Amino acid sequence: MIEFLQPTPVIDSASAAIVAAAIEIAGDAVTDEDVARNCFLWVRDCVRHSLDHRISVVTCRASDVLEHRAGICYAKSHLLAALLRARGIPAALCYQRLSLDSSASTFCLHGLIAVHLQRHGWYRLDPRGDKAGVTTDFRPPVERVA
Repeated sequence: MIEFLQPTPVIDSASAAIVAAAIEIAGDAVTDEDVARNCFLWVRDCVRHSLDHRISVVTCRASDVLEHRAGICYAKSHLLAALLRARGIPAALCYQRLSLDSSASTFCLHGLIAVHLQRHGWYRLDPRGDKAGVTTDFRPPVERVA
């Protein structure tokens, strides 16, 4: 489980900005589930999806996503994983192959995360952000991903 708590060049969970944000966003939450919920909702709702909002800045590293409050699905997932790791909660990157049309001839790779919750084990979270036709939520053990 230790590898899912370690900082990396992209998931820079030990950076001062990430640590401070993780403390602030978690607020009074005590359980890993409550901390994860607070972090998930904040990233989903307060960090804009670059394509949805036509933002030209390109982010990848978690601390850059935090600074600009913008990123695509991968970048938002990097930030959520970093916030959780900064709070001592194991988090891993996940990917989904999604069809972009009804004929299933065009696909994209979508980034999300899995968090290890003491009560539920590994649970997938999708901080992409909601839009028409896409609704994500935090309701363990039921997953609600794009």
